[in-house]
Amino acid sequence: MTLATRVRTLWVDSSPTDKEQPTGIRSTFLDPWAAIIFWPLAVVLVLHRVFFLALRGDVTDDFSTVYFALRRFLDGQPVYGETYYFVDPHYLYNPGATLVLSPLALLGDNELARIGFIILNALAILTALALLTKLFGFSLHGAVFPLSIVLAFATEAVTNTLVFANINGILLLALVCYIQYLHEDRRWRAGIIIGLAILIKPVFAPLLLLPLVKIQWQTLVAGVAVPIAANLIAWPFIPGANDYLTRTMPYLGQVRDYANSSFPGLVTYFGLPTWLEFVALVGFGLLIAIAVVMLLRVRYSQPLLWLATTAGVLLAGAFLLSSLGQMYYSMMFFPLIFAATLPNSPINSITGWLGICLSLLQLDWTPFHQIATFQATVGWAFIIIAVGVYYLRAHWPIMTLTSALKKSS
Repeated sequence: MTLATRVRTLWVDSSPTDKEQPTGIRSTFLDPWAAIIFWPLAVVLVLHRVFFLALRGDVTDDFSTVYFALRRFLDGQPVYGETYYFVDPHYLYNPGATLVLSPLALLGDNELARIGFIILNALAILTALALLTKLFGFSLHGAVFPLSIVLAFATEAVTNTLVFANINGILLLALVCYIQYLHEDRRWRAGIIIGLAILIKPVFAPLLLLPLVKIQWQTLVAGVAVPIAANLIAWPFIPGANDYLTRTMPYLGQVRDYANSSFPGLVTYFGLPTWLEFVALVGFGLLIAIAVVMLLRVRYSQPLLWLATTAGVLLAGAFLLSSLGQMYYSMMFFPLIFAATLPNSPINSITGWLGICLSLLQLDWTPFHQIATFQATVGWAFIIIAVGVYYLRAHWPIMTLTSALKKSS
């Protein structure tokens, strides 16, 4: 018996495999209203977010920081010369990511490149939503696709991704493709996609756990090799590449006290005791571990639920517990939200949906402006709690024993 065969029989439920997949196209009672209500709303929201809010821009401009750093690279100038104690957006991509992203600066006009990048991210978000709609069994002609566009483009995550002109829309598409390729057992493609995502944002690295627990070594090899190879290739060509190690990486390890929704950011902002941070990190770490381990039981019987929910929990943990978390990262929960349409989704609780709402909704908390920064912190925590407690309640040995004793009596 091979290792992969043994893993397939270890810690699984006894249900038939793929029980989550319905036959045919899934429909909803809202489908007749798609063309009348949801498509007009979707078109208006997309046009408003892209051509009114995003093209007008904001004080926060993530794209220009990246563009001018890439221009320095193309012009043979040192890339990592930032003054990090300023609160302006900083260029933090590694040399490998710099090489991969360098085509963005080939266009000599920053504003024209920014507009093109905004439109590219909007198209990536729309494509990701279309892929999720089909992946979860719905027709693109029904209500789910336009409704998902309406809800997505109403969130803080999509709005600020487009207004700030950052790369999260493209990363969302990469995440969705990764989940789809894993679901279809296209291992090399999945590995290349997640490797590129990790190269751009290392926060995606925990998602390598998904192929690891199924011994899908092709995905693991590609996922690790892509960022390493890209950096090895890029290092000789990036002027001042060593500054990334000596200047940028130490900054990345620091917990900044502004625009940081992670729990360490909350502790730093309010000057809370370090023991509280330690207790929270241990507590949430245990809940994440419980959620991930218990979800493993449905990795074959409900593979899509397992992939999307585990990815959501891992990313929520990365956003909450790392040195930097920002609210618009919550766009990566879209697969988790689609997974709520599947049977036995652990996110379907008051706590889970409250977490999703706090992570994604742009709310005005005037005059308590700090709440706007840390509502995502609470939201990410609620998502972890919802999934972890769901499985604690369902499988905790003491509760199971108590239930059995009640039945016997």
